[in-house]
Amino acid sequence: MSNTVFVNEIFETIQGEATYTGTPAVFVRLQGCPVGCPWCDTKHTWDVELDKEIQPTIMFLKDEDAPTFAKFTVADLMECLDQFQARHIVLTGGEPCIYNLEAHTKAICDSGRTCQIETSGTFPIRVDDRCWVTLSPKIDMPGGLEVLDESYTRADEVKFPLGKESDIRKIAEQVVIKMRTNCPLWLQPLSQSPKATGLCIKAATEHNWKVSIQTHKFIGVR
Repeated sequence: MSNTVFVNEIFETIQGEATYTGTPAVFVRLQGCPVGCPWCDTKHTWDVELDKEIQPTIMFLKDEDAPTFAKFTVADLMECLDQFQARHIVLTGGEPCIYNLEAHTKAICDSGRTCQIETSGTFPIRVDDRCWVTLSPKIDMPGGLEVLDESYTRADEVKFPLGKESDIRKIAEQVVIKMRTNCPLWLQPLSQSPKATGLCIKAATEHNWKVSIQTHKFIGVR
């Protein structure tokens, strides 16, 4: 089991989406993603070019988005997390599940923190059983990757980025039928668009789903 990952950045903020909305959190943004979502706001995390690697530091923070990353062991990560007060840790990306995160998530949970991972579901979810899994299924993306059925089985919540009417049909026909019973489904408006927000509210009302607003953007934090 490899315990090394490439980390793009680590920062403390407020979780602004879905079940953990409002929770102080430390985000660990991992490097690398082959999914290719057109609307992605972290495209600087897609590529893993070794000439962009830097050495891990205790406070691995950035002033702006950049494709540089550091190689972190479990011990490196835990040493860095000790510098922050927030006790909820969110592993995001990029696509974090390109890595085996069993050792990292176990160490986080063993330390008394809560752990959450945000994934597209296109790679096996290798995390500790105590880790909260937020599945944001990316269907028909340019990378050509399929959302794994096992990702729906493992998910603690599903969060679907919605931008147009056809997305609602896609959710009904390809997502809901694979979800576990009582697993919450959140609709998240793409790019905070008023049109997308209206569609989310309409669909959530009709199907008894939920709406996830990116509240961190409204309060001016990352």
